[in-house]
Amino acid sequence: MYSMMWRYFVLLFVSALLFGCNKDNKTFSAPYEDGVPPLDIEINPTDKMQPESGKTGTETMMRIKGLDKYKDKAIIRFNGEKAEVLELTSDHVKLKVPPYASTGVLSVTIDDVVFFGPQFTVLGNVSIDATFQVGVGTNGFVSDVLTLEDGKKIFVGGFTNYNNKGSIRPINRLVRTFADGTYDASFRIGAGANNSLSSILQLGNHYYLAGSFSGYGQRNADISNLTRIHTTGAIDTMGIKPFRRPGQPDTLKYYPTFNGGFDGNVGNIYESDGKLLATGNFRYYIHRIYGKPNKLETRDTVILDSTEIRHVARLNLDGSLDKSFRFGANGKPFTGGNGSVGTVYHDSGPLKGKILVYGTFNRFDGQAKGYITRLNADGTLDPTFNAGGAGADYTVAAVSYNRVTNKYVIVGAFSKYNGAPAVKIALLNANGTLDPTFQAKTFDGGEPYSAMQLDDGLVVVAGDFVHYNNIARNGFMILHASGELHSAYNTSGYFFGYINKAVQTKTEDGKRALLLMGSFSRFNNEEVHNLIRIKLEQ
Repeated sequence: MYSMMWRYFVLLFVSALLFGCNKDNKTFSAPYEDGVPPLDIEINPTDKMQPESGKTGTETMMRIKGLDKYKDKAIIRFNGEKAEVLELTSDHVKLKVPPYASTGVLSVTIDDVVFFGPQFTVLGNVSIDATFQVGVGTNGFVSDVLTLEDGKKIFVGGFTNYNNKGSIRPINRLVRTFADGTYDASFRIGAGANNSLSSILQLGNHYYLAGSFSGYGQRNADISNLTRIHTTGAIDTMGIKPFRRPGQPDTLKYYPTFNGGFDGNVGNIYESDGKLLATGNFRYYIHRIYGKPNKLETRDTVILDSTEIRHVARLNLDGSLDKSFRFGANGKPFTGGNGSVGTVYHDSGPLKGKILVYGTFNRFDGQAKGYITRLNADGTLDPTFNAGGAGADYTVAAVSYNRVTNKYVIVGAFSKYNGAPAVKIALLNANGTLDPTFQAKTFDGGEPYSAMQLDDGLVVVAGDFVHYNNIARNGFMILHASGELHSAYNTSGYFFGYINKAVQTKTEDGKRALLLMGSFSRFNNEEVHNLIRIKLEQ
């Protein structure tokens, strides 16, 4: 989460440049100007291929006039991948869809001149699941999801609308849906959160919310990026008898029951031994004192009390700070990192209770750490996490863990891990060592921003890259556990945006699927809005 926002604004800017002037009918300027004679080729991008969809290896035809004069120079590509030309005449060309082709427009290149043709849909094992009924999705990023016992889901993020239902009732930063994605109007959140939410957790009969916000529902103050609500959606409040001078009215004031928070963004919250573990880019824990007069005031006021604790802290369920966690025997807190952090928490298995920490730091708790380290369940540094003396040689942007394979996938701006080559993506063993069986190939045109390993070993990667291993992949791809591109799972077209979280799940008819959340506007060259479910066919 630490770098999500700056990427989000960059993506919005680029999106405006790419899509701001798009119309249904596109026009292209002439390839030659100022007296240079144009090539006598006629191609209409609005024509349809015959057929206009098919798997790799499919034969298809495109109408184009005059190309036969340039048959020795012409290169035809399916969304960047070179096609095999089967037949070329004065008015058409017959093509075979090449391996690793993906959905997108055809292009014809003659020397340094490019013509754009119709779109061809490459059918494959990855597609948007139309049975997940999010409609137009959200109008802002989606950060996290909580799946309830009855199959319903609560999504949180930076949105204020969900499938246009926000025009009927406010939907501010959280929404509950049925299992198929349809809006659940029975979840009454009032005005909701007054700024973005990044994480949601259920403990008992309450939901805990974390993010960058100061108010929720009818309580528009006295919240510091963390609060608790009832499962009905209403904030949990308590009545406090205020300080009053004789003769003043004596009426209760209501404040959030959960009395604790932080001075900066809380990126993630987890359950830890029946307590609330909070991680993020904060420096101080904040507690409020109600019902007492300020020394300089004769009326009731709210007094803020703060305690320094950086990046990782644990709270009791009433919001009070647990000083048995990440405080030394001298009563002083551990120093945390010297940069921004993200975290992965292990809630089960042999690593239960441990916390992987990554980000832009090169020191953590006073020790040299190469942008990644791990903490024990008591909050101390875990010496069994063996990233070597060097760790990553530059920032780690995102990390995910798969409990079935017992592996981490890391992505970032690094080129080495513990001195060994590992460019932008790496697979780590549970002890922090590099898994040499995963050999990443070259990224061109951009970076990977997120990745996760599926239970069967496949690795899903998203970012703004254009090529992987010299094969056209427009921001989304699925790799073998070896790092090689999987031919059957890479037919989807252009992806634009950033994925905050991906969850393995099932479609309504029981097929394997991924729930994707983030800040994205295109998948498979289709317009989408921050939340989709995709099918992964076998």
